[in-house]
Amino acid sequence: MLIGRTAEQKTLLSLLAKEEPQFCVVYGRRRVGKTYLIRETFHYQFTFHHTGVASGNYREQLRAFRDSLQAVGMNRCPIPKNWFDAFDLLKAHLTQAPAGKKVIFIDELPWMETPKSNLIGALEHFWNGWATGRPEKDIVLIVCGSATSWITHHLLKDYQGLRGRITEKIKVNPFTLAECEQYAQATGLAMGRKELLESYMILGGIPYYWSFMKRGYSVCQNIDHLFFSENASLKDEFQALYHTLFRSPDNYLKVVEALTRRKSGMTREELLRLTKLTDGGTFTKILEELEECGFLRQYVPFGKQSKQALYQLLDSYTLFYYHCIKKNA
Repeated sequence: MLIGRTAEQKTLLSLLAKEEPQFCVVYGRRRVGKTYLIRETFHYQFTFHHTGVASGNYREQLRAFRDSLQAVGMNRCPIPKNWFDAFDLLKAHLTQAPAGKKVIFIDELPWMETPKSNLIGALEHFWNGWATGRPEKDIVLIVCGSATSWITHHLLKDYQGLRGRITEKIKVNPFTLAECEQYAQATGLAMGRKELLESYMILGGIPYYWSFMKRGYSVCQNIDHLFFSENASLKDEFQALYHTLFRSPDNYLKVVEALTRRKSGMTREELLRLTKLTDGGTFTKILEELEECGFLRQYVPFGKQSKQALYQLLDSYTLFYYHCIKKNA
């Protein structure tokens, strides 16, 4: 059951109608429904589908890639020695596939990169040297990941081999309040508008969080079940959220925690003073990536100048965590 995502589905399906090879990047925060969107749109039918191994080492990532090739019919397939060998095996599989568009879905691509693995170099070689050079022009490559900072640095703003090669990018945003209402109705959650709004102020528009809501429970009962009971389903979600999005999340969390102190937001100078971080490009990158992920916004208060812009924390779940969960831990 897919709620909303009409524009995203339309964009994904349009890849099949393009005459040139397509390289699409799908990104968005953890648990927002990226994988589900892609799978549902293509009815789980892919010429090749692979998911990176969370916290897997180099050998484990290559073994998993081999296993995914075997799952689509490449029976006699050795474990590749490196990523160039892995993509050579993928080429062999695609060459033998039936005529027509060949949809390749690689999920959680950032997990596949390990130190000195040269994953990006192999991916560049696969795309630039082979996929775009086929006379059939039949390759549709879709890569996905929750590590937004990695996706941005290595793909969306890459200035080397993949520069200008991404043909489509799709940011999957959390549900709007209206879409949360559609979800509640579709799943039989008997909620009035007040209960819906209260739930949205805690869970935001993250479909995965909403999937744990139990029918017949009040909002308070559901929140206790999700976050405070002994076996709470989302008890450890906060750390997992930021560690998934950012490889080194400590400084990002310093900024986020500082912003919880003032609802209206803080200036850059105030954030630097509170976090004790160094001003410069790295700090700018932290603010930009938190904004790209939807955790904060930058705005200029009425009557102020641009240099007096404020950064305001927006993410409902993060605010709930700091004001209700962490304080009661």
